[in-house]
Amino acid sequence: MGSIINMQRKHAIVIGGGIAGLCAALELARFDIDVDLVEKGPALGGHARSLTCKATDRCVKCGACLVEERLQAVVENPNIKVHLGSEIMEVQDSGGFSVVISNEGKSTCSCEADAVIIASGFSLFRPDGKPYGYKRFANVLTNLDLERMIRMQGSVKRPSDQREPEKIAFIQCVGSRDAKTGHLWCSRICCGAALRMSRLIRSRQPQVTISVFYIDIQSSGRDFQFFLDGLRNDVRLIRAIPADVFRTEDDRLSMSYFDPTSRQSKDEIFDMIILSVGLCPGDDLKGLCSLFGMKLSDSGFVTVSDKTEYPEKHGVFAAGTVLGPMGIAESIASAGKAVWEAIRYLKI
Repeated sequence: MGSIINMQRKHAIVIGGGIAGLCAALELARFDIDVDLVEKGPALGGHARSLTCKATDRCVKCGACLVEERLQAVVENPNIKVHLGSEIMEVQDSGGFSVVISNEGKSTCSCEADAVIIASGFSLFRPDGKPYGYKRFANVLTNLDLERMIRMQGSVKRPSDQREPEKIAFIQCVGSRDAKTGHLWCSRICCGAALRMSRLIRSRQPQVTISVFYIDIQSSGRDFQFFLDGLRNDVRLIRAIPADVFRTEDDRLSMSYFDPTSRQSKDEIFDMIILSVGLCPGDDLKGLCSLFGMKLSDSGFVTVSDKTEYPEKHGVFAAGTVLGPMGIAESIASAGKAVWEAIRYLKI
């Protein structure tokens, strides 16, 4: 007698509706796996949905356009059930997973899963305690604030008076590579994002002069050096981390820094300052890992096995920035790898 084929459909839970979670859900559904996609926010897309396209005369492969494409595909896929405003409350592991999902604390539902992919994303460093005036001065923004501004209105304007700025400063590594905060890692995406944003602003508002203050420039993509060389004539790159920011009487921003060229301290006036804030472990990652019996590294991201790129926990996999800082393209690739490991585990 031949072997009996198990025709029962497999079921998976994907936690997180950002770009990694969206891609993981779509790939699982492509294998005819039923997916419950659990997102704690009111909408899918995560942080990436706030990003603006940075193309000027050509695509710069920032990845912002990929989010809406994946999001629409998830919504239309009959194998994927989306839970918005929802969190995992209870987990029982008895070969498979029995999971209780709470919807904004108002109702709960239970589902069974053969595999789980955690893709709950990251949190952004909160720069309120830094000496740059965030939340105190209206014209000090984070890089994500700036992304939303340009996405919605197409240009940069000072929040305090809606005038177009003449001078903008980007400060890199705010909350990254910082021993005082305990965040020793590089957030990896900030340099490329700031430089692409600088080029976009210069192309739309050529009267704006831009200075980027950095520790060192992290490359991003195969053609990054070519892109960087072409940008040097448009953007002033200053290898220094500023000290303090003060608001002037005419509502501008005075910034102090050590000038590496003159080797002297210098004060310079800007109309706006943009803080490239670091990527940190998600606020709920520790709780999720506790529910699923997974370990966190000293940095707070998911610990992976020495033998594979995934956690040492049968049936539970991780994708995207729960593993550490990465950009959109890397998050998509990470989701594909997590799904492949899940498929191998499920023996499909």
